[in-house]
Amino acid sequence: MAAAPTDAPTTHSASASAPGTVDLGPASGLSCRECGEIFPLGPIFACEHCFGPLEVAYDLPTGDPEALRKAIEAGPANIWRYAPLLPVPADVASKPNLNPGWTPLVKADNLARELGVEPGKLFVKDDSGNPTHSFKDRVVAQAIEAARAFGFTTLSCSSTGNLAGAVGAAAARAGFRSCVFIPHDLEQGKVVMAAVYGGDLVAIEGNYDDVNRFCSELIGDPLGEGWGFVNVNLRPYYGEGSKTLAYEICEQLGWVIPDQLVVPIASGSQLTKIDKGLRELIALGLVEDKPYKIFGAQAEGCSPVSAAFKAGHDVVRPQKPDTIAKSLAIGNPADGPYVLDIARRTGGAVEDVNDEQIVDAIRLLARTEGIFAETAGGVTLGVARKLVESGLIDPSLTTVVLNTGDGLKTLDAVADGSQATATIRPSLDAFRAAGLAH
Repeated sequence: MAAAPTDAPTTHSASASAPGTVDLGPASGLSCRECGEIFPLGPIFACEHCFGPLEVAYDLPTGDPEALRKAIEAGPANIWRYAPLLPVPADVASKPNLNPGWTPLVKADNLARELGVEPGKLFVKDDSGNPTHSFKDRVVAQAIEAARAFGFTTLSCSSTGNLAGAVGAAAARAGFRSCVFIPHDLEQGKVVMAAVYGGDLVAIEGNYDDVNRFCSELIGDPLGEGWGFVNVNLRPYYGEGSKTLAYEICEQLGWVIPDQLVVPIASGSQLTKIDKGLRELIALGLVEDKPYKIFGAQAEGCSPVSAAFKAGHDVVRPQKPDTIAKSLAIGNPADGPYVLDIARRTGGAVEDVNDEQIVDAIRLLARTEGIFAETAGGVTLGVARKLVESGLIDPSLTTVVLNTGDGLKTLDAVADGSQATATIRPSLDAFRAAGLAH
């Protein structure tokens, strides 16, 4: 299994609340995913014994599942309806936050016909409806509650684009300073979106992995005193936000687990936490225990997990990214080995598509369901299409495909061919002459 990088410290120099005094709701501690060692809640992300990644452990509600279901359904129309299952204080809904979540689960019958999937069986979970138009609002909402609990004053991250915008917006709402780091060659739409919230935006010469290495150095330096890096020292809490996708999908299906899910892979955290969320719902009795398959989606130009899956390897070898799907362009994904475990355990797979297939899938989703996905959504739908054609996805079973961001952020990917059908004079004769009167 993957261990946290040995050059990254396991603690932060900023003062934090004393162990046992932090109020993060049902969160009881941090557990090492490798050796099982338990640590107090705090701004740490790696086990001091084996360097394995830490994740939140809970004292989850016990008792009548029906009562818990009703309490959730009576909650706010955002992720805080699931507060009893998340590392947040009970009064989280009253705090200044972007309140993301409860995005549409679209029954995609038009798309199903194109893919050869039975009507009523294909759904798109459209997370472009979040406040900054990507699923990253979910994870940042969790991280900012941990940042409050641990007394941080600056919110930061390394980002492929969407996370930078989500951190900037959430920090502005909550009254934090923000300073975020991105690769120098991001799509301009994402750069503007990250900068507009007034925080500091720093472009690093290099790719995302270079940015991440820089942040690991900063977090151990006095310059990083008081900084909460949402995807480093706050990563265990941050990652729990992705569980809410699993919660929402099941609730929106009538408290039923879908048979098949297709999830994009960048670091791999989203996929692993969706699986964790499904297993929690089963353990709580909120859904019936049943088999499900999870499929991972990557771009061919950055497909280290897909390559490892196809080769039958347990080790994910890093790659240098070269793809239009920049939000997924993480060549050394931290959760890659865990993605492999989940895909194999559930009977799923990890597949990839090339840039042309990504663009085709973006256009297909827009044309059939009126959903304009960014390139990551094109990757996910492109892989879903490929898996249906290969027979790995059963077209008779309920399938959910995730769209994690808005296509307005990646306009360059589809700019060619997305122009006016015709330019005419303002007259009916000109309209007829253009061949459009039909």
